[in-house]
Order: sequence, then structure tokens, then C-alpha cells
Amino acid sequence: MFKHILVPIDGSATAHLAVEKAIGLAKAFGSRVTAIFVIDPYPFTGVGTDFAYGQAEYLNAATAEANAAIKDAKTAFEAAGVSADTSVVEAHAAWRGVVEAAESLQTDLIVMGSHGRSGLEKMVLGSVTQAVLAHTHLPVLVVRD
Repeated sequence: MFKHILVPIDGSATAHLAVEKAIGLAKAFGSRVTAIFVIDPYPFTGVGTDFAYGQAEYLNAATAEANAAIKDAKTAFEAAGVSADTSVVEAHAAWRGVVEAAESLQTDLIVMGSHGRSGLEKMVLGSVTQAVLAHTHLPVLVVRD
């Protein structure tokens, strides 16, 4: 039914739950799996030049975090006997990176975690899952903790 599953991860516990769901689906359907971590290479765009000094430090930290999360996901897939491709993707917004990766990889399902933020936290941090749902035509399995 699902030939290629995309699993966006961010290193969180909810993303780990999404990996576990994707493992079950991949085993059930014999699906290919790709896990991605999206980094915004220019998070300070529009904030002003005062923040440009920290961009290199940000990219180093973001890349290290992405590589650690990708390694953990790859380990989980391998331990379950599921082959998975992994990559770090750059996009101006995490949701955009997910949607563009899904399209370019020709996946037919996105399995992703949702943190369930509300109120001020949701307004400040946004909802990547909500934006993905609004901008993709693909089915999305949302995993909550």
C-alpha cells in the first residue's frame, strides 16, 4: 500500500515514536523509508544584522544535533531490520523542507510526530506538523505522545 515512507525527525521523543510507527508500517507493507532532519540555514533572516555573528555557531550546533538525531533514527531502523536512507535537508522552514523532500523523493506517506503545543508556545514556536498538513497532498500519519 505504501511504497515509500518519509519520516521527518527532530531528535525529540515524539519523533522517536514516529520512527517506531514507521518501522511497523515498513515491515507490514515492505516499504522503503527515508528519515530526514530539516535545518533552517538562515534562521536569523529578517531579524537584523546584530544576529549574523552567531550564524556559524548556530549552523555548527544545528548540524551536530541533526547528525545525532539521524544516527539515532538509523540505529532504530537497523535494529528493527528495516533499511532506511537518511539525510539532513536545508530549507527556510522545517515544514517546507518536509514537503519538498516528500515531493522530490516521491514518497506516498509522511509519518511525523507532533508535540501538541498550544497557547503561547504554539504561537511562538509554530506547528511544523500543522503546516505540513496544510501544504501537502500526501497522507500524513501524525504521532502524538
